[in-house]
Amino acid sequence: MTSVLKGVRVVELGTMITAPLAGMMLADLGAEVIKVEHPQGGDPFRSFRGGLYSPHFIAYNRGKRSIKLDLRNAAGQDVLRKLLARADILLENYRAGVMDRLGFATEALRSAYPRLIHCSITGFGADGPYSARPAYDSVGLALSGIASLLLDPEKPQAAGPTIPDNATGMFACSGILGALYERERTGEGRRVEINMMEAAIAFIPDPFANHTQMGIENTPLTRVASSHSFAFRCADGRLLAVHLSSQPKFWEGLLAALERTELAQDERFATREARINNYVALTQALAKTVGTKPRAEWMTRLETNDVPFAPVHNIPEVIDDEQVKHLQTFRTLKHPTEGDIVAIRRPVRIDGGRDGSDLPAPTLGQHTDEVLGELGCGAEEIAKLKAAKVI
Repeated sequence: MTSVLKGVRVVELGTMITAPLAGMMLADLGAEVIKVEHPQGGDPFRSFRGGLYSPHFIAYNRGKRSIKLDLRNAAGQDVLRKLLARADILLENYRAGVMDRLGFATEALRSAYPRLIHCSITGFGADGPYSARPAYDSVGLALSGIASLLLDPEKPQAAGPTIPDNATGMFACSGILGALYERERTGEGRRVEINMMEAAIAFIPDPFANHTQMGIENTPLTRVASSHSFAFRCADGRLLAVHLSSQPKFWEGLLAALERTELAQDERFATREARINNYVALTQALAKTVGTKPRAEWMTRLETNDVPFAPVHNIPEVIDDEQVKHLQTFRTLKHPTEGDIVAIRRPVRIDGGRDGSDLPAPTLGQHTDEVLGELGCGAEEIAKLKAAKVI
């Protein structure tokens, strides 16, 4: 176990993906994360597949303890203050203004907890024309320009995994870690702010550099043409990905593997710039050849010629991949009531280690009594809070 954040305490007021992902990343590094959830249903991600322990919730909440707490109630707010008094980090993704209405405005937090690092995640920032709007992943995709690089305008169809949500959580974790490091020198907390729109924009810097520096019109094929990225269907119907980047040896290796060396003499493909300009024609020419043999044969040929390639895996195939198994990317956590939970290990290794907490995602309020006891609440006080439906 490599818990570089051991002793760091996090209070997470997070739902869905952005804040929960940041909280989970901190937990993976060894921080103690207490997830505060509303008594009625908790994090909305819990119920995405029915019940209150969905795969969506499990994916973003391992390593945490859950406490039920109604923050609209004065008694619930008092409990939160007790949690913050012993916390290093407050992490939330409420809409702009919600924390103010709950009695936890920025200046009030700074005054009461000067060492606290408060990370606020919003859709569009604390102010501005969009600040009051709700925001989810597809909104971030659209506003950031990412969607324009993925969608066919003639047949628009949303598809694929979350991108802005996840990028936002990762940027948030980065900002928190920076503030935590500074606090070691100054003893002072910081307010860390991040919004999904800007996080999504920052996640794709190259299209903006293309536009501002060279006036390049970015389309769904701009990046793949420039990087010589391809996806092919083989004779057995299986898919194969190839990425040549800019090195001449990979282009030459691909032609050798496919036995299509004559394409190097074709004026449309003779130079890298020509191949970029004629990317569609090149893809079609290569695809015809790849479609004549099964994927396994092409993989052997490509590996022999040191060409960057990979089979296009579906999710079960990823889990069963020999390199994934070798790296032990997945691990099984055991929940006392929900059974075995398959989790993805932290991808960051530190001195060869990467396992933080052994806690699987919690059930709603699983640790309420335990956490309240740590705050000094006795059985009678806990019973009163339950009777008042605060917890």
